[in-house]
Amino acid sequence: MMRKDEPLNFELGDGIYDISEVAFILGLPKATVRLRMKAFWEGKRRNDHHLYLRGEGTYSMINFLTLVEFHVFYQLRSLDISTKKIIAAHNTIALQLNTAYPFASEQVLSENSLIFSALGDAKLIKDEEEKQTVFNETIGTFFKKLAFSKAGIADCFYPMGKSKHVVVSPNHQFGQPTIENTNILAEVVANLYHAGDSAKVLSRLYEIPANVVKDAITFFKPYRTA
Repeated sequence: MMRKDEPLNFELGDGIYDISEVAFILGLPKATVRLRMKAFWEGKRRNDHHLYLRGEGTYSMINFLTLVEFHVFYQLRSLDISTKKIIAAHNTIALQLNTAYPFASEQVLSENSLIFSALGDAKLIKDEEEKQTVFNETIGTFFKKLAFSKAGIADCFYPMGKSKHVVVSPNHQFGQPTIENTNILAEVVANLYHAGDSAKVLSRLYEIPANVVKDAITFFKPYRTA
């Protein structure tokens, strides 16, 4: 719960996510997300006050672009690259590209060798070649699930891939997963199905194809069975 005196730093179109939502949307372990999110925040807090809302002494809420950046940070930490090196690389690229969210940049995510180049000297890069290969594969898959604005910054995430119809966009329902091109919460559709409504009925009710209804049901199945 937010403290009454805590300012709301988010604006419409930012998206708002807590730790559980970040873990679910990105398909990552909640406990590890909590630990790495704290490290990410501690590393960046002096440079960007807009990342978090603070609640009850913990850093609990993030915006959409931070969710995207956190995924990149998470994967780099999974390769045992230190938080200090990652934040230094982040700051270097941020200055080069003149953006507060370089890890959410189309240019960086499509040419993610830029991240490793910013991590250190030539010896470091040579030593990290195997890690870079693993990272490229992971972030390459992630990149294919993102859509970008004309400015080249991530503005949509398709957690099931772009062939499916569940999308996470900060411009719809505060960034909660919705049915593509609508404001229909995918979780509401899934919950109605599990409450007894058939996919056919929901398709007629929401005026969406049956396969789109099934995408919502599939996406929230792991959440219901966790």
